[in-house]
Amino acid sequence: MCWAPPTSGGWRAPAAGCGRPASPAARWPSLLKYYSHTDSVSWLEEYKARHNAGLEAQRIVSSFSKRFFSEHVPCDGFSDIETLGCPSHFFEDELMCILNMEGRKGLTWKYYAKKILYFLRQQNILKNLKEYLQRPADQQSFLEGAVLIDQYCNPLSDICLKSVQAQVDEITDKVRKVLRTKNPRHPSVASKAGEILIPEVELQRQVLDAMNCVLYEQLKYKGNELDYYNSLNSYIHQVLIRRTGIPISLSVLYLTIARQLGVKLEPVNFPSHFLLRWCQGKEGTDIFDYTYIDAFGKGKQLTVKECEYLIGHHVTEEFYGVVTSKEVLQRMVGNLLNLGKRESTDQSYQLLRDSLDLYLAMYPDNVQHLMLQARLYFHLGIWPEKVLDILQHIQALDPSQHGAVGYLVQHTLEHIERRKEEVGPEVKHRSDEKHKEVCFSIGLIMKHKRYGYNCVIYGWDPACMMGHEWIRNMNVHSLPHGPHQPFYNVLVEDGSCRYAAQENLEHNSEPREIPHPDIGRYFSEFTGTHYLANTELEIRYPEDLELTCTTVQKIYSSGKERMTAASQGWKQTGV
Repeated sequence: MCWAPPTSGGWRAPAAGCGRPASPAARWPSLLKYYSHTDSVSWLEEYKARHNAGLEAQRIVSSFSKRFFSEHVPCDGFSDIETLGCPSHFFEDELMCILNMEGRKGLTWKYYAKKILYFLRQQNILKNLKEYLQRPADQQSFLEGAVLIDQYCNPLSDICLKSVQAQVDEITDKVRKVLRTKNPRHPSVASKAGEILIPEVELQRQVLDAMNCVLYEQLKYKGNELDYYNSLNSYIHQVLIRRTGIPISLSVLYLTIARQLGVKLEPVNFPSHFLLRWCQGKEGTDIFDYTYIDAFGKGKQLTVKECEYLIGHHVTEEFYGVVTSKEVLQRMVGNLLNLGKRESTDQSYQLLRDSLDLYLAMYPDNVQHLMLQARLYFHLGIWPEKVLDILQHIQALDPSQHGAVGYLVQHTLEHIERRKEEVGPEVKHRSDEKHKEVCFSIGLIMKHKRYGYNCVIYGWDPACMMGHEWIRNMNVHSLPHGPHQPFYNVLVEDGSCRYAAQENLEHNSEPREIPHPDIGRYFSEFTGTHYLANTELEIRYPEDLELTCTTVQKIYSSGKERMTAASQGWKQTGV
């Protein structure tokens, strides 16, 4: 049986005449990694399992819009996924098939398939991270830790330790070639990764010189001074692709290559600028026995005094000490946490949420970060039950937090009670007399007259429904019609959600897709001129589709007529 991708009317029936099923690996190439040529596999049984997993995935994805349209998917919303009766890799593969559907249809399916896949992969990565942290320190690879952080923050990207290690190995081989030209008898030329530790200082120096030549001269790696606070600088797979990063990510790469070539470098948690240290000779006894290496600064070797010049102030000896792999990960996650707090366009605070998850996986009893997580979920209005669990944990750890905890508990309980009182969706009919001033409709692509951004309407009110403080802060009273005019909820192309006055919006004469992460939550399809509301949004605005279609036809047919007339005029004048 051959299943086709979902259409606007659901999933098509199996195509006829498919004959005997091929192996799942042949029909679904992404599954090849789960099979070996030496395995004895019942392909018919595997095919049935993949087919059933596909049906289960379709059932769950199709149910999410109705269940969770009016709120974020709650933390217990994935409970039926956690108890799947089918192989998880088959289930994930079906989700990927949905996400990779071509065209502009199935937007709501893609939206929820992405959320489910995000959850599944993050749960698995978190499990791997906890297993990693339980290993002895000498079995915790710095590169593997960096990959785990990268995977958790980018769960939909194809990132794996094997491919990252392969890229690092390629760089290591280039260094060996340079070494071979300088010293054909160098022990690192013939040895395999990590097999030996070179005792001679001069031979170690030759390795570091060759590394600097390959990384910074041949491959043009460099510290990203121009875009330092870009989160991509922290992700090891992006460092390898873009050949740039911040001190800690470049240090992990540098240290890994050096160790594979027999030079033991150690990470140093230096303030404001992560460094490596290299002991030239016997094990050092104080900070002056080491040379410090700045991977961000093209592998420059520094003295203690030069390290202080680097950051502009004196630091105590403790900051020159070596740190564990867990402490390296803590600093990497801390960088991402700070970036997450700075994010202004991502209203879901996804980076902050992900980095908090990672930090608390390493330090589950850190009161400061537990409180930040509780405040974040409270601010976003999501997962109130989880907020209460976090607050209870904080109170047990630190009773002195009872004031802040009590405030959040009270308001969270009020939020839960309000949610229980909600009887159903509010339905807005355009034919109601109180809505007669509403000119625009759901799904129209608009342009803001003052700020120039492109957006799509996903909701409207006959007058401004925001509180007095918002109205004052946004200076709404300075508008000619003030708050007493229709206001529209819009998804903006920069990823934000805004509430715009009718007098500030106009039809976009050149409609385009709006690349907003929540577009599938409200719309099922982009037609090329407008968006079609999904079932749940259409229930709330049942009369909007007709007006949207009429408006679009009027705007773009008149536009075509003007173009035709202009074209004929050019022909007549010989232009």
